Parts: sequence; C-alpha cells; structure tokens
Amino acid sequence: MEASTNDIVRIGQLELRFTVNEPGATVFEFTVPPAARVPAPHFHRDADELLYGLEGVLTVTVDGRKTELAAGDTVFIPRGSVHHHENPHNALARALVAITPGTIGRAYFEEMAEVVNVPGRPDLTKAQDIMLRHGLVPA
Repeated sequence: MEASTNDIVRIGQLELRFTVNEPGATVFEFTVPPAARVPAPHFHRDADELLYGLEGVLTVTVDGRKTELAAGDTVFIPRGSVHHHENPHNALARALVAITPGTIGRAYFEEMAEVVNVPGRPDLTKAQDIMLRHGLVPA
C-alpha cells in the first residue's frame, strides 16, 4: 500500500511514515539518509522502543554500546536507556520503529518538525521543552 502524504512527517532530512498512532503503540518507518542530522542522545521516561532494520545500516548507540542495525536485525531500547541513531554510511538506512506504550506519538514529531524545519538554527530551548513534555529527556 502506498503511503499518503498525510502519513509522512519530515524533520530535516529524516522521514517518518506512520502506520500506527495509538495510545498503546506508535509505529513508523524511519528513513535516514547518509550523514543526516539526527536527534541528540536522549532517553524515554515512559516508553520502550524497538527497531527492526529494513534497508541499509543504521548505527544505534544504547547506553554507550554501538550496534549496526542492518536489514532483518532488531535492537530493543528499554525505557530509561540513553540512545542515539545515526547513519555514517554511504547508503540510505530505513528501520521500522515501534514505541510502546504510544506516549511518543505523531504529535511529538510534528511539533519537532515545526521547530527544526526553519531557516537557520533551530531554537534548542523550544526543542528541549517539546521533548520533556512528551517524555523524552536529553542526555
């Protein structure tokens, strides 16, 4: 099934295509071009995160330990674990991301897009306020 543009949120070069946005779970396809700016290290207060590699290789760092997430691989990030995603490789990386419960939903990413998708430097204080309000804590 082809995604409609209503299913997609773009934050800088990152693309998130939402398939589930419910109180019990948030699920989206996460596309990260090579060398794209990605969220700073953070942890989730109230939610666990699971990544399943779809294409390319995404480097996922959890509590200081780097893992290369390739197609068919999984990484589980328990709530409270500091984590960070990056794509230092030469090819596009895609992963399916599930956050449960769905306390970090599409609304969070839409708010962050408004702050990040501006000319010049984003307002980091606004970004941090949004993160904290949605249960993400900068590390």
